[in-house]
Amino acid sequence: VIYLGKTPEEAYSILMLGDTSYIPFRDAAYGSCNFYITLLDCFHAVKKAMQYGFFNFNSFRLDEYEHYEKAENGDLNWIIPGRFIAFCGPYSRTRLENGYYQHSPEAYIPYFKNHNVTTIIRLNKRMYNAKQFTNAGFDHYDLFFADGSTPTDAIVKEFLDICESAEGAIAVHCKVLAGLGRTGTLIACYIMKHYRMTAAEAIAWIRICRPGSVIGPQQQFLVTKQSNLWLEGDYFRQKLRGQENGKHRAAVSKLLLAVDDISLHGDKHHDDEQEPELYSDDDEGYGVTQGDRLRALKSRRQSKTSAVPLTVILQSSVQSCNTSEPSLSGSAGIAKRTTRSASRKSSFKSPPISRTKTVLR
Repeated sequence: VIYLGKTPEEAYSILMLGDTSYIPFRDAAYGSCNFYITLLDCFHAVKKAMQYGFFNFNSFRLDEYEHYEKAENGDLNWIIPGRFIAFCGPYSRTRLENGYYQHSPEAYIPYFKNHNVTTIIRLNKRMYNAKQFTNAGFDHYDLFFADGSTPTDAIVKEFLDICESAEGAIAVHCKVLAGLGRTGTLIACYIMKHYRMTAAEAIAWIRICRPGSVIGPQQQFLVTKQSNLWLEGDYFRQKLRGQENGKHRAAVSKLLLAVDDISLHGDKHHDDEQEPELYSDDDEGYGVTQGDRLRALKSRRQSKTSAVPLTVILQSSVQSCNTSEPSLSGSAGIAKRTTRSASRKSSFKSPPISRTKTVLR
């Protein structure tokens, strides 16, 4: 698929010679499983990732991928180069507790600045003050939903709106010890809408980049949302074409209006509300959660090397950029958004989806 340009089906048929069968992949949750990802799903995901410039062996650096995925070095992975970073949630201060590295927002700031990250989205309850990012010039948003659960329609819409309007790359995190389930689920929604991947393909690609992502009911949730997200993506692209051509057909406008009005409105908050007090891990309501167990397994399997402080590592990492192919949605002519949800804390800027993809090198 990558080197010879074969279709996923052609590559899969070679593996199936001799009536060979392969065990499918399951999620990283404990207990029974009722959702599987096949090798063919993975091949389709890789094919589309190549098509849209998510991955290129000429720019991919295995050593840096393995370095930054380690907990002591930040536990971060690029899902879409130049667009999405998934990482474990920061803590109010950098510390080593019970063998787990927990980094403060300040530890990530140099790396994020060097890689054009402009937006931070937090999906868990507050373990640090958002001002630790906003004072450094980042936009910061809170879209909380419970660990291991699925997001509401309002949260999905808000997430997509934020990402479609972000000037640069978006860094998404959930719990301090994870950054897998909730984070992967919402990024998958964006991929399905703007790149028309199936739910299985989106899950497969995200797990290739960040193993353990999307857990339990989150898998079925993405399957149920696939057709709606594809439809929203189609309407989004029709709207872009209308804006680029200076035309707004009445039929398309009605369809877009209908999509905007589909009960996706969450609770409103005032912009001037105070940053609430910080929470402890126990406030998630689950004690030791699935994310905690996955992080523990990940930490144990990683090599036990002496760690350089993350701040020093990230400050010294200035990496080059390269350009990847645009999404189905493209970028030229996306109208700037002039409104924002009252729940957003920082100034809402609204440039187009960037065609330039920064790749972790």
